[in-house]
Amino acid sequence: MKLTILKEYLNESIQHVSKAISSKTPIPILSGIKIDLDSSGMTLTASDTDISIQSFIPLEKNELNIIEIERQGSIVLSAKFFVEIIRKLPAQKVEIEVKENFQTIIRSGSSEIQLVGLDPEEYPTLPSIEEYRRFQLPSDLLRTMIKQTTFAVSTNESTPILTGVLWTVDNGRLKFTACDRHRLGTRETNIEVDADFNLNNISISGKTLNELSKILPDQNTLIDIIFAENQVLFKLSSILFYTRILDGTYPDTSKLIPQSYKTELVINAHQLADAIDRAYLLSKEEKTNIVKLIMNEDQTIEISSSSSELGKVTEQLEVSSLSGELLRISFNSKYMLDALKVMDSQLIHIGFTGAMQPIIIRPEETTSLLQLILPYRTTN
Repeated sequence: MKLTILKEYLNESIQHVSKAISSKTPIPILSGIKIDLDSSGMTLTASDTDISIQSFIPLEKNELNIIEIERQGSIVLSAKFFVEIIRKLPAQKVEIEVKENFQTIIRSGSSEIQLVGLDPEEYPTLPSIEEYRRFQLPSDLLRTMIKQTTFAVSTNESTPILTGVLWTVDNGRLKFTACDRHRLGTRETNIEVDADFNLNNISISGKTLNELSKILPDQNTLIDIIFAENQVLFKLSSILFYTRILDGTYPDTSKLIPQSYKTELVINAHQLADAIDRAYLLSKEEKTNIVKLIMNEDQTIEISSSSSELGKVTEQLEVSSLSGELLRISFNSKYMLDALKVMDSQLIHIGFTGAMQPIIIRPEETTSLLQLILPYRTTN
């Protein structure tokens, strides 16, 4: 194999596929990036068996020559060194030549680097996907839905299914659900699918979705999402992103969400987040993260936290509306801040069914986004 390629395009593709490289892979060759060069262009592939990412670089784009081929072929190069070397090369063009025994020479400007390559024949083949269930989603909407749910997945590997986001489709409505037993986040949107199209028990690792989010294009591009028996494929313009569906059955979380409330308040999300953030400073010092909310008859609420060593923070906030039973409630300030950060609304609605019942947070003007956190029992 021998070629010359523009560094900018090669580096961008490497950055995309390297997100699938794991330092703990049980298969040594998967610590490398596979390069395939043929008459249509260059394909880079990386995988850790859970995620596989493939990026394609064409020979030319918009009449710009990107790749000049002298000899087609394939090679696997150590990702750890290849990623760093390409990024730090001095010139705009990079020459890659593979010689006998997979010895690879990389030249750019005055630099020449020799790498020991691996046999591409030993690299596992990517999963074949039978496209029998698919739909499209705009990239910016997909990124937003990931952001509004993945923070609520569990980090405890003892229950692997809860480390994922549950995807369901029913009556043309796509719903993401994430829950770590202490909090829950859901986001819904309408999609264009056939009337009989449905999805259930499709859980994708939250960590994987965050990696996908990093390579989704900024412009509002439609992403093809294809579901197979145990794999999901996200098709971007020049990138294929494969991920495994988590094993197991996701628990039914619908019963956690109350249908009516004893107490409801509407408040400015930004002001509430700022007040909780200041109270969080002391609660973090106590290593409890507990912040208290007290409702007053004069349509105000009090946010407070205390530290036995440092003192106390107390703030009064006006609310847009407050109705029902006045409560005193304690909650994990970090969980509440995480929920408030992803609210895309100035005013939020918070519903309570009692001092020890789930707290439900929604944007005031839409029901497509919902966050739930469980309160804490405190001595006073």
